[in-house]
Amino acid sequence: MSKTELVTAPDPLLLADGRLAVEAWSLDPALRHLNHGSFGAVPLVAQRRQEALRAEMERSPVVWFPALPQRLAATRADLAAFLRVDAADLALVPNASAGASVVYAALDRRGGGEIVVTDHGYGAVTMGAERLARRWGGRVRTARVPLDADEDQAYEAVVAEIGEATELVVVDQITSATARRLPVERIGAEARRRGAATLVDGAHAPGLLAAPLADAAYDFWTGNLHKWGCAPRGTAALVARGPLRERLHPLIDSWGAPDPYPDRFDQQGTLDATSYLAAPTALAFVERSWGWSAARRYMDDLADYGAQVIGAAVTRLTGEDSRVDVGMPVPGMRLVRLPDGLGTTRVEADALRDRVARELDVEAAFTSFDGIGYLRLSAHVYNTADDYEYFAEECVPVLGDWAATGRSAAPGRPRPLRPGPPSSGSAAPRPPRRPA
Repeated sequence: MSKTELVTAPDPLLLADGRLAVEAWSLDPALRHLNHGSFGAVPLVAQRRQEALRAEMERSPVVWFPALPQRLAATRADLAAFLRVDAADLALVPNASAGASVVYAALDRRGGGEIVVTDHGYGAVTMGAERLARRWGGRVRTARVPLDADEDQAYEAVVAEIGEATELVVVDQITSATARRLPVERIGAEARRRGAATLVDGAHAPGLLAAPLADAAYDFWTGNLHKWGCAPRGTAALVARGPLRERLHPLIDSWGAPDPYPDRFDQQGTLDATSYLAAPTALAFVERSWGWSAARRYMDDLADYGAQVIGAAVTRLTGEDSRVDVGMPVPGMRLVRLPDGLGTTRVEADALRDRVARELDVEAAFTSFDGIGYLRLSAHVYNTADDYEYFAEECVPVLGDWAATGRSAAPGRPRPLRPGPPSSGSAAPRPPRRPA
């Protein structure tokens, strides 16, 4: 969406029986859930499937665990089909950070070796790279990519940091804090040409991108199925190609250790693997209800509308343009610039997230980049235009008050009462999220 193009609110997605899509989730109707991207949300059908699997496990654990590797192998095939990759390349891990940790643990010590990351990288993954560099006696080089950098500019910024000592390049496919893509295919191809391995953090990609590993030239990719895929939490994929993949082992050794990759990941003692086994149920639910292509279109249209209506409210409040120019936009995710003084660091952004949930009854994501705070929108099928209109009318004025008084991170203070109609940001009770 261009900065001047206006979009209309998309019609809400409905279930087959005519109810709003949100009725298929167990989300608290007293809250507005505008932050699917952080922890996801599991539909009831997948929750029930996982509960049934856990009951089966507890009824006969001595039968369950020996049979588990075969069941996980079948599940990997289903998840690989969703990601459009070969099942022989895919291992199951708890989350994308765990996938990165598996890769870091597998790489040989490189005296003086360097690792290239970007300033958009996810903190936990970047910290893991820094720890690996310390073990190597090397260092981390950080590529600075402007938020508004286009594909060519982002590519050039990253490859400029790749040198003769570079052993590994770690790059996000979709960045967490800044909701933008990076040209991982081109970066991976150039890193390979120069003899360096590439790890792509695709934490947000499954479900948002139809084929996140298409045209891939990188060695390792890891992504969460419990974000946009709506699988039970603790479900992620690690995809490895090329000769380095045989070095990969689970972080916990078990009796499957002698097996080849990825089979050795299917047997890890008494690990509760029901989240993996229930994941295909979540993916199939979205496909059966709306189709993934239609769901992605809806999420993208809704994110456009949300950024427009909330951005306009912030602009009216501050008199400054709140729209954000992101060089490589992401489907279903958008940024809105916050009033000055709010969420300017990660710690402040997290504190703002907690206060908004506690006092305004909204689960939202706040991030920071280069000292600027942002509201990060991440839409899913259960969201509606009303969610974003509510935030614009009820929450933006309160954020303006917090910015003016410098109290965005103040703990435990009640939401101030304000005179005027609800659209002015009063503390009037909000209407129910959905019919009782």
